[in-house]
Amino acid sequence: MSIPEVSLDNYEAVYRYYRDHQQNRLVARIAYAALAVQYRPRITYADGARTALAGALGAGKALVIAVNHLTESDQFTLAATAWRTPLRRVIGRTRVLAKDELFVDPAQRRKIDMMGSIPVFRSKNHGLRAVSDAGRVMMDVAAERLARGDSLAIFPEGTCNAGDPRELQHVNSGIGHIFARSEKLGCTPALISIGISYGQVGAGVKSASVFVGVPVEEVSGKPMEVARLVQRDLQSAVDGAVAAY
Repeated sequence: MSIPEVSLDNYEAVYRYYRDHQQNRLVARIAYAALAVQYRPRITYADGARTALAGALGAGKALVIAVNHLTESDQFTLAATAWRTPLRRVIGRTRVLAKDELFVDPAQRRKIDMMGSIPVFRSKNHGLRAVSDAGRVMMDVAAERLARGDSLAIFPEGTCNAGDPRELQHVNSGIGHIFARSEKLGCTPALISIGISYGQVGAGVKSASVFVGVPVEEVSGKPMEVARLVQRDLQSAVDGAVAAY
């Protein structure tokens, strides 16, 4: 299949492509290892989280990885974290939802495709009505990838936090819809919340404090109920990252 231009007008072709896109797993592992050396995150775990995460991955459980969003470098901090945690096991089998602007420059797109990203057309850029159909297809694709055994990483705030980095922004229902669609496909992914703290504003993004929460293996309910669960669980992970900085 030819590589489509990532534009809202072309969203049907975009999501046909990313429904099945698979990066080179060996290249992805090498890149993630290099990012771990470059970004050097300092990782702490909630009590029992490392063992529970390794157990969920060992059992073949799909994961929805929720991460707070502070800077444009968060995806690299997350990749470095994956290399240094049990998540290394799913490098090359994890999709990452990423804003469509990152797919415009060809060189940058090659990097973002290598990380397993799927484009998201955001209402803040295109308008709510314009992105509604594309958003529904994106959530279907995300759910299908989970049902096929991939994991999924999401920054559920949807945009970088320009306010207090200690306080999570509002989590909308999109992540809840993905869980609901996955359940209809017979998949019950676990939620794993990862909090990031870079300390004081302007402190730089290297050596971030990263806190890994305990996987929540029973996630169900209406999309807004799931979103509220994610809000609470991810805020706890952010609190942990801030405390450990």
